[in-house]
Amino acid sequence: MSANLDSQILIVGAGVFGVSTAFHLLSRGYKNVTVIDRSTVLPAPDAASTDKNKIVRSSYADSFYTALAREAIAAWKNTEEWGDTYHESGVYCAMQGQDSYIDEAYKNDVAHGARVDELPTPEAVRSIFPADVNVFVPDNARGFLNHDGGWAFASQGVERMMSKVTSLGGKIIPGKAVVELLKADGKATGVRCADGSVLEADLVVLAVGSWTASAFPGLGLDGQCLATGQTVTFVQLTPEEGDRYRQCPVYVDFHSGFYIFPPNHENIVKLAIHSGGFVQKIRQENSDVYVSTPRTVVSDGVDGLRIPKSSVQKLRAELARIYPDLAKKPFSGTRLCWYTDSTNDDWVIGAHPDIGNVFMATSGSGHAYKFLPNIGRLVVDAIEGKLSPELAKKFAVNRLHEHDVTEPEVRLNPPAELIVDELCTPDDLLPA
Repeated sequence: MSANLDSQILIVGAGVFGVSTAFHLLSRGYKNVTVIDRSTVLPAPDAASTDKNKIVRSSYADSFYTALAREAIAAWKNTEEWGDTYHESGVYCAMQGQDSYIDEAYKNDVAHGARVDELPTPEAVRSIFPADVNVFVPDNARGFLNHDGGWAFASQGVERMMSKVTSLGGKIIPGKAVVELLKADGKATGVRCADGSVLEADLVVLAVGSWTASAFPGLGLDGQCLATGQTVTFVQLTPEEGDRYRQCPVYVDFHSGFYIFPPNHENIVKLAIHSGGFVQKIRQENSDVYVSTPRTVVSDGVDGLRIPKSSVQKLRAELARIYPDLAKKPFSGTRLCWYTDSTNDDWVIGAHPDIGNVFMATSGSGHAYKFLPNIGRLVVDAIEGKLSPELAKKFAVNRLHEHDVTEPEVRLNPPAELIVDELCTPDDLLPA
């Protein structure tokens, strides 16, 4: 379906995909764009995009993402548009021995004109960190530093994009949890919300992130929209420690999936593991179908922030391997950050195969935030039928469920079941 400028367009979800799509629709002259979200507070406190920071990098083995990320980074650098949301600390991609993914990422960065320093020796790696920071560099370390990258203050970026949407005449309505997609004659006519209200639409864009499959079980989206909880911890530094570590780059280890940021303005260091994550399979009402559903601070209060004890231990071990001094400090908090994963980490953007006026914009797969400035352009191109055949196939809802070996994104392990009895306690956050 190709919408016209007067079409009533309803976007469900006010995260990265939703607000970026709204912005690009309005920028192209669409007049009736409404974004709704289940959360009464926006940005939603348990959305993946509502976070202290997200990595902004162009280092991909898939040159499409490298090019798109370079375009996004150019936009992030515009401080008139984004203020201090983007912090260009540089991104260090660690390598040990041979690594085809990172080698390809390096080649793509260079080919697309990124400011990249190759670091072929441990001495070269050590040189990119401040002299007074205790960082462990193994004997076989190598890698590269991309100066055109760093991190973004995640929730602030979403707030900025929301302001752009409303300034262009778009509506953003919180507290509208969708309970039913309304249909007639094979087409969607709108949605019914938990408060009983009905919102009509000519076109519905589903951008509900990790709630995609569980919120719309009838659409059969669990295969391409799997909700996985990713483990995150935080370390609170003193002001003096913050000043010392702030000059470090973002550290990404594609072998283990471990990554760590420099401290933010609150002197908080965030560290996480990008992996298969954890799933919480919940039986759908009046069905024998079990769909992974997020367990968050909204659904379970502060208890929803706890992560498995085993993950706490792994995170501390990884931290000790990189920054030994920081590993001696307690973790100040944890979070299960819920991704929407596709089978091969390519996003899901396009019309639902059975309902042509329902468009999907989801499955960020842990690497969508950096594209907040421009990911909505792809969604609008899909709506207008302007995506190239290659991209339409790449992002299709019903594409084959096969893993793309060129873009593994270090998902070394399959998702594990989230077991509540095995979640961490405050004592587990203390150093041994």
